[in-house]
Amino acid sequence: MKGSTYRRCSCRDPKTGKELGSACPKRNSRNHCTYSVRQGLPPREDGSRCSFAHGGYGNLKAAQADLDHVRALLGLAEADDPEGIQLVAAMLAEVSGEKLPLPDVEETRRRLRAGQDLIGSLTVAEWLDRWLAGKRIRKSGINRYETDVRVHLKPHIGHRRLDRLRVSHLSDMFTAITDANAEILEQNAQRRAAVKELATVPWKGVANRARRKAMKAAIDAMPPFRRVTGPATRQHIKATLRASLNDAIGQQIITFNPAAHVEIDPVRKPKALVWTDERVAKWEQTGEKPSPVMVWTPEQTGAFLDFVAEDRLYAMWHLIAFRGLRRDEACGQPWSETNLDRHSLTVTGQLVQDGWEVEASEPKTDSGFRVVALDNDTVHILKRHREQQEADRAEWGSAWVNTGLVFTQEDGSWLHPGKVTDLFERLVAASGLPPIRLHDLRHGAATLMLAADIDIKIVSDTLGHSDTRITRDIYQSVLPHVGKSAAEATAKLVPLQQGRAGSAGPPGRRGSEEGREGEGQAEEEGQGQEGREEGLTAAPPTHHSRVRPMGTSPPTSQHAR
Repeated sequence: MKGSTYRRCSCRDPKTGKELGSACPKRNSRNHCTYSVRQGLPPREDGSRCSFAHGGYGNLKAAQADLDHVRALLGLAEADDPEGIQLVAAMLAEVSGEKLPLPDVEETRRRLRAGQDLIGSLTVAEWLDRWLAGKRIRKSGINRYETDVRVHLKPHIGHRRLDRLRVSHLSDMFTAITDANAEILEQNAQRRAAVKELATVPWKGVANRARRKAMKAAIDAMPPFRRVTGPATRQHIKATLRASLNDAIGQQIITFNPAAHVEIDPVRKPKALVWTDERVAKWEQTGEKPSPVMVWTPEQTGAFLDFVAEDRLYAMWHLIAFRGLRRDEACGQPWSETNLDRHSLTVTGQLVQDGWEVEASEPKTDSGFRVVALDNDTVHILKRHREQQEADRAEWGSAWVNTGLVFTQEDGSWLHPGKVTDLFERLVAASGLPPIRLHDLRHGAATLMLAADIDIKIVSDTLGHSDTRITRDIYQSVLPHVGKSAAEATAKLVPLQQGRAGSAGPPGRRGSEEGREGEGQAEEEGQGQEGREEGLTAAPPTHHSRVRPMGTSPPTSQHAR
């Protein structure tokens, strides 16, 4: 295929507007004309001809260099590779039409061998849009991805070419997010201080009103209160980008995923703590929770269930407290998957909150689909709940909404998961018990099962975990009496003859007879201790052993349960 360089004059006749071409009187001037190149390309699949053309070169040497570059690119595809020839030709035609710079020969060779796009002009923002459009997951998951893309990824790295995205670019992005957090905290503190100062200015008096007006105007001019991008959110941003780039690798658009190698601060998950008497006393004095994740003792759980015995959703609180269902799973549990005769229910769906909208969805993971065994007490409570629901159905008549769910609103319609959380928090506050989240009620169920020496695999399956390590790491909190039992059992393994609690006499070398006597006493004490320790084995709390919170009267239906 022929190619050539040529001089071109773009001067035009002032009367006709046509190019003068070779008739231009200045054409022979050395620096008047520019140089152009033209190179024929292989015909398209339909047989039509195409060529590479580019102009504007200041001298013949530059034009010849680009012509040689084009010919080198055409030589990348072997003669017996018609597909490769067409790919290179299409790439050069696009470069010519869009007036793009010629791609590097070696980079193009690598892309051609790897089966990737030869131009690689796709930006990160364009790829993220394409990736989101192709995702087929539930709406709440899409929205979470979209938020990461819109708020963080596009503003920081959306303009960069996808194939040139590097680890350093991502490090700069997370550094910028951290710097923005510091600015947000400072602005929030300034606004909070201004609002606090405004509250101290009296309303009465002309001067005070004028001052308040000026302060309000200053506050309105400040940035609004904003939330910082915490460690967990930063990890999710990284995970979103990593997932999208993995898909790009799978489609052979890129070969390297920088998101898999960027280092950011790890997320330190809060440790679950039990509401011991000492922590409750401190909370009553300061109002502060020792940890974001707190667990009730069996007595506190029983006290709460006694307090809410007359609540319409008592069966839900009981089910979450004893069998560890998630909030969304409890809200979406159907009667068709609840077999009270066989003392079991099957988790097959959930009601998911997306913003304030609610949609029905399947469990997020395969381990979420599970069968949960029910104890006699829970079965009895669910039967009573079903009887009450049937009475509500009869009362509402034709206005009843037949959703088929176990837990519903008064008219049978869906429960809103967010409103269920709000109701739980109000009930906890009214009970006078130390505060926990609704999810911590499930957390406590896991702790109770583990304290009752139930096999970790059974606990994990009941909770819907994919791995028993998740159960151990996240949901196991040590109840005080369980920890004491473990400490005593460990201490008994060391055969000390002195220094035990209750022993008398100064330390020193004993005689053989006294030593033998001491050994016998220690053995007897050890046997007695073993007997006492056996009685400390934790058992699941029952309704008969509940402790009622102070200041509350017993519910009228307590004995009916």
